[in-house]
Amino acid sequence: MKKTRYFILLFLISLVAVTMMPGTLSADTIEIKNPLASDEFEDIINNVINFIFKIATVLAPLMVIMAGFLFVTAGGNLEQIKRAKNIIIWTAVGFFVILLARGIMGMIMNLLGVS
Repeated sequence: MKKTRYFILLFLISLVAVTMMPGTLSADTIEIKNPLASDEFEDIINNVINFIFKIATVLAPLMVIMAGFLFVTAGGNLEQIKRAKNIIIWTAVGFFVILLARGIMGMIMNLLGVS
């Protein structure tokens, strides 16, 4: 119960301190920036696909290295060898799907005439 009271007291003190700061309550300082960094739907989809592609280009080699490590350290354990093979297969499938999505997006943009 005491922890809750201290938390509420700390929250209220923080709230008062923030609102008492100069310029906090004036309407001139509020500015909302566009977090997507684009204004059109095509740009948003393209940014999302590029972001996923960048993550995939980092993760795919790491997953293959991890599967290779599992394969090398299996020591005849068939379950671990099967797990390593599955990791390599599904990493390749996932990366292929991401490449395919990027290619399909490019084809759709060309067909629609979007530059």
